[in-house]
This record gives sequence, structure tokens and C-alpha cells, in this order.
Amino acid sequence: MKPIKTEEQLQEGLLFLFIHTPFCGTCKVGRTMLVAIEQMWNDNLFYEMNAAIFPAYMQQNKIESVPCLLILKDGEIKDKIYAFRSVQYLYQQIFYYKNMDVSS
Repeated sequence: MKPIKTEEQLQEGLLFLFIHTPFCGTCKVGRTMLVAIEQMWNDNLFYEMNAAIFPAYMQQNKIESVPCLLILKDGEIKDKIYAFRSVQYLYQQIFYYKNMDVSS
């Protein structure tokens, strides 16, 4: 996972942004699931953002809770995933958006 240091990094292309907080147990489980997906793809697919460092971004984009996986295209939010149901579910979501991005 690549850390987000500035909001400007979120403006380019298709991005999968994992939003978390350091002391969130559910976030740690979510991270494990996303790392497993990165290993399957053999690629760093995800960016990560500590919600505590970007409170204005959280409020602006109405992020309701953590963990959250945002799917962004050129800075525009396409989807927000709060329920990290399973690795298979997340993999399917990533596969869908990556294939949609290729065709658009």
C-alpha cells in the first residue's frame, strides 16, 4: 500500500483508497484482506489514508466510518465500500472497476 501524503495525489486516474485509523481493530482486519488481494495481483493496488490526519477530507466527502475503501476516478468518488465482507467480495469489486477503467 502506498500512503497518501497530499489530497492532490487522489486526482489521477483510477485509485483504490483504503481509509483507516491506527487503533481500529476492524481496519487491521481490512488491511490484511487488501494485502492478500495485492499479493494475488502481484501489485500495489491500494493507497492508504489515515483518517485522523485528513479530517477535512473525511467531512468533505462524507466518509461515515472506517474502514472505508473509496474507488476514485480522476478524483471523483465512484463507490464507497464500508463492509469488507470477504477477500473474494473485495477482489470482485477491484476486478470490476479495473476492467471498467480499461474499457472507458
